[in-house]
Amino acid sequence: MTDQAILWTVFSVMVVASLAIDLGFFQRKAHVVKAKEALIWTCVWISLALIFDAIIWHYKGKAAASEFLAGFLIEKSLSVDNLFVFIMIFSYFSVPQQYEARILMWGIVGALVMRAVFIVGGSALMENFKWMPYIFGAILVYTGFKLLVKKDEDIHPDRNPVLRLFKRYFAVSTQLDGQRFFTRIDGRLLATPLFVVLIVVETTDVIFAVDSIPAIFAITTDPFIVYTSNVFAILGLRALYFLLARMMNVFRFLKYGLVIILWFVGVKMIVEVPPLKFHVSIGWSLGVIGAVLFGSVVLSLVIPPAHMHVPGPQDPLKEGDPPKPEDPPKPADPPKSGDSPPA
Repeated sequence: MTDQAILWTVFSVMVVASLAIDLGFFQRKAHVVKAKEALIWTCVWISLALIFDAIIWHYKGKAAASEFLAGFLIEKSLSVDNLFVFIMIFSYFSVPQQYEARILMWGIVGALVMRAVFIVGGSALMENFKWMPYIFGAILVYTGFKLLVKKDEDIHPDRNPVLRLFKRYFAVSTQLDGQRFFTRIDGRLLATPLFVVLIVVETTDVIFAVDSIPAIFAITTDPFIVYTSNVFAILGLRALYFLLARMMNVFRFLKYGLVIILWFVGVKMIVEVPPLKFHVSIGWSLGVIGAVLFGSVVLSLVIPPAHMHVPGPQDPLKEGDPPKPEDPPKPADPPKSGDSPPA
């Protein structure tokens, strides 16, 4: 068996075993994920990534291991900023907290498949079109500017074209049925609101992939390194969500750190191809990425915000109950006898 085959085998066993343990044991019963559990699983996923990085070092050398670590850090840092979007989606649909983990878990499984498609396509483009680094680099620089000027906006999942197409051809229940994605009412198969949320999460991840995949291609064009670093970063996203969901605003300087990283890898991708051919070593790339992330986190902790507001979930839907309409305003009390009418 070749070294590459051994690495693919080890990677597959680690991912499948971890998902089986998570889904089959820890997620068998719906529950609200506490900070302690989220912290433990975050450490588990990071430890697995570092162990696999050491295995890559053994079989492929220091350069490949450094590329994996840089790609993992980029994907992980970009995903942290995207957690706020997941908070808004769950809040919009009033998802009960005990079901958030199930949606995120299956959303991650779908993301693994979609990322594989994106990476295969990106690798083919990079190999057959020598000018693709200019396109990918420009995408990253533009994404950095867009992130810099982006303001907090309300999300509108009802405008999601995939969701609108799904609702056109498939009936959706207005009631929850536990943590099921589908239910039967009067013998008719219906999708539950949780499946609708899953569709929104999956299609949102496609948008995220457009930003993150080119960023890792700026570090390496090895499909194995690109995919495995993506997978390990995504697998830990669910645990990281529950760990940071209520303190996202604490790391408000992380946004500017991500902007710098996107600009750096975008410019790096452009200058490394003809006519400039200015090579930036993986050591320097890893140092810049690590320093920017560390600096943005430290600044966020050292300089606390004067007014901090963290969005929380709305009142959750109850199982078997449709969403409750807002209470109408109470009528004003009639004037008492003898009171003069208001001016």
